[in-house]
Amino acid sequence: MNKVEKAIVMGVSGCGKTAVGQALAQRLDLPFVDADSLHSTENVAKMASGQPLNDDDRADWLTALADLIAGQDRLVLACSALKRNYRNQLRAADPALTFLYLQGSFDTISARMRARSDHYFTGEEMLKSQFSQLEEPVDEGVLHVSIEQDLDAVIGASLAALGVGPQP
Repeated sequence: MNKVEKAIVMGVSGCGKTAVGQALAQRLDLPFVDADSLHSTENVAKMASGQPLNDDDRADWLTALADLIAGQDRLVLACSALKRNYRNQLRAADPALTFLYLQGSFDTISARMRARSDHYFTGEEMLKSQFSQLEEPVDEGVLHVSIEQDLDAVIGASLAALGVGPQP
């Protein structure tokens, strides 16, 4: 059995990073961190007002995430990691880092976002900005899991992709 020590569950907002990340962390007995918790107050306020973040907004956040990764022996991190250079910055903190991309259609994720009320990141325009910034990982050794299924199936597929258990 393959033992995952550090993993990033990535994708656009609303794809299920937190729910899947928490489930994986519990199953793998790893600490869980939601990268959103490391955003500055200014970044949260900007997103809450419907304004997408840009590379400058994300710079200090990515540095904090890289420091977190470098300082932890074991970790599951839910993080958008939308661009290849963001993923490269995080990989530089630990080259053995495993990325799991939760891949889904705009329509599926938009419907899920409309159903939630407990998050500062809302609105179709914000989701469009995430999809427009997303550089899908196609040749980086990133594991892909479709979210076009229920949460239990996504978690099972994620565990299978990580090589740490069969799909339920």
